[in-house]
Amino acid sequence: MRVDFVICLLFFCAMKQEYTHASTEPPICPEGKIWALLVAGSGGWKNYRHQADVCHAYQILHSNGIPDENIIVMMFDDIAFYQDNPTPGVIINYPGGPDVYKGVPKDYTGNDVTVKNFINVLTGNKTAMRGIGSGKVIESGPDDLVFINFVDHGGEGVLYFPNEELLADDFIQTINSMTIKSKFSKLILYIEACHAGSMFDNLLSDTTNVFALTASDPHESSYACYYDQERGTFLGDVFSVIWMNDTEHESLPRESLHHQFEKVRTYTNTSHVEEYGDLDIGVTKLKDVLGFKMRLMRALEGSNSSSTSAVVKPQHPMDTADNIDVPLLVLKNKRNATKDPEKSRALKLEIYDLMKKRKLVDQLFHEIIVRVADNSSAHKKELRTSKYGLNLNNFPCYRNLYTTFSNNCFSFVRNPYARVHLQKLVNMCNVNWLTEEKAVADIKSACSDILGSMKPKNIM
Repeated sequence: MRVDFVICLLFFCAMKQEYTHASTEPPICPEGKIWALLVAGSGGWKNYRHQADVCHAYQILHSNGIPDENIIVMMFDDIAFYQDNPTPGVIINYPGGPDVYKGVPKDYTGNDVTVKNFINVLTGNKTAMRGIGSGKVIESGPDDLVFINFVDHGGEGVLYFPNEELLADDFIQTINSMTIKSKFSKLILYIEACHAGSMFDNLLSDTTNVFALTASDPHESSYACYYDQERGTFLGDVFSVIWMNDTEHESLPRESLHHQFEKVRTYTNTSHVEEYGDLDIGVTKLKDVLGFKMRLMRALEGSNSSSTSAVVKPQHPMDTADNIDVPLLVLKNKRNATKDPEKSRALKLEIYDLMKKRKLVDQLFHEIIVRVADNSSAHKKELRTSKYGLNLNNFPCYRNLYTTFSNNCFSFVRNPYARVHLQKLVNMCNVNWLTEEKAVADIKSACSDILGSMKPKNIM
């Protein structure tokens, strides 16, 4: 393995001039390392696709020559041997696809998949991670490139982990701290989540050598794909499937980040793929982000390494679904597929219970809006329909309202459907006729009056 890597590196250095014509600047043999942090922030069979995406990403980086000591994987690791898995120990990312689970490092699994551990791993805090999981952290320096691929649920200004959330202001603060401490030459983020753009829009500086590619803009969902009848779950996510498909069919020494963004945006027709941060970094070649060993080995073997003109579309029907609808669709698909009357009745009741809980969430937010707006029709409409954004100035207000609802109503972490109403909290922090104090008081009173002592634990 080490000899092959050295051969590829020497070959690349010798072929510098060959790639010059396809680039605005000649490639160099970088002295720094590539570090990768791959995170699936969810657990459970219904979220199968998140861990499948991350396992697939690992296989790409590993096959491209990035050594395992430079790749750190965080995932709950509860689906490969789950009771509903018809192929125990095997995870696939598209119908009929290969096993992407084999060989994946289990650096941090189960209850070790936390926000605190994520931040400590990312910032290289070895002391904090001693005795936890593999203990591996990103030991990057000023010459190194750091790649983060995060896959899970999200909402306005928030990414979710199995039992907690990472708010955008905390994430931006971590990135800024890493910049000050020269923890990277470039930081590249690929984020698969609903409302992923809201983690960076008007929050991430465009001068910090950070480039973020998101599956969705600040105001929309990302989409699941490939519903598998045998497994009863979705196998992948549209954005992730497409960027990895492009990576596996492109010449990485030739294709740039921005080129991949343009192609992935074109083929992702379920949401708006966006780019944020220092867009000048978009000229960076994918070989410097995702590795290049496999592509250069093909060149050594006489393969044609020229770039294809367009991304190769997935061969299977995408069968897409809004991520917020996945739990309900999974239940409906299972009911339609079963021939057992008892199972059908049980699934019907489960669907009814889920829809009843979702209706309760809608009613609760309706009441909050009525109280906050003092029943003014114009104000209610503004809070319900506006698409105001987050920024560094209004984020403290948003954090306060988010935390108030989580503490007095129910947790957004455990009740994913409630996240469809997060935009209303953002709007409350943007209108000039409402004070933060009144919003907090009205959220508390509405939750107390409607829920009383009833606190639903799970509203999917």
